[in-house]
Amino acid sequence: MSNFVKRKSHHQLKRQPLMLLLVIFAWSLAMGWLLASITNAQSPTLVAEVGTVDVVPPQYQLGQELYVENCSNCHIALPPAVLPTQTWKNLLQDSQHYGVQLKPLVDPPRILVWRYLSTFSRAQLQDEETPYRVNNSRYFKALHPKVQGLHPAQINGCVNCHPSASEYNFRRLSSQWQDS
Repeated sequence: MSNFVKRKSHHQLKRQPLMLLLVIFAWSLAMGWLLASITNAQSPTLVAEVGTVDVVPPQYQLGQELYVENCSNCHIALPPAVLPTQTWKNLLQDSQHYGVQLKPLVDPPRILVWRYLSTFSRAQLQDEETPYRVNNSRYFKALHPKVQGLHPAQINGCVNCHPSASEYNFRRLSSQWQDS
């Protein structure tokens, strides 16, 4: 009888690790599914559908709309990440915009645009000169490492590589740059 008890308990011990692994696997699958569904509920828009360089939270969307509306009247509105924050600050304060006299934005639209630009632009190094042209921006160069011969860069030339740039969509690339 003792042999029978030993065999039974030995057989049960072999099953326990297998059952434990199955329970852990099922629990992991359930938790992964739950986390995926929560994440998708919070962010229903796919990144590929966004178009802009950054996903813009609701509190900055009006500033983005005002920025695009005001700047795209004359040229393509650039993503804030292409120039440092100091450049955007200077551009918002200066009524002389690259040789053209502009009617400056007034508050509150100016504040909304500034919040958007300052949030999505990049910091400037202390010893770095403030670039006023895109082709002088180290960020532009870093974001476009394979682009050659853009001196001077033409803002309206962005559509050569970004065919939807006029709609403020810089994610879609021309077929020439798609696989680069």
